[in-house]
Amino acid sequence: MNKKNPDLTAEQKLVMFEDGTEPPGSSELNNEKRDGSYHCANCGVKLFDSKTKYESGSGWPSFFQSLPDVFETKTDYLLGYARTEYHCKNCDAHHGHVFDDGPKPTGKRYCNNGICLVFKSKS
Repeated sequence: MNKKNPDLTAEQKLVMFEDGTEPPGSSELNNEKRDGSYHCANCGVKLFDSKTKYESGSGWPSFFQSLPDVFETKTDYLLGYARTEYHCKNCDAHHGHVFDDGPKPTGKRYCNNGICLVFKSKS
């Protein structure tokens, strides 16, 4: 798809489509504790359930598991070393990087730019 939502802010476009990142600790979603789900800010696809969110100490919203088949990955070397970048399979928007230092049961840490997510409360 790779179609940009016209309602995205300049900062969202920078992060989602131009290899930008938001400053650590800047997302209001870091403190979100309600039951619900996290969706792609560009296309609206549901990406994470709130039950998989945890405090990683990284400064970005972190999850130990995504929903099935919502992301594609690629290796990026923007910092001079290999990292696994993930992007929305539906619209190709960049969300963050996945690391192998997360909690059980998956051992994964999806380190997501909060600006790329929309939280929808269950209640």
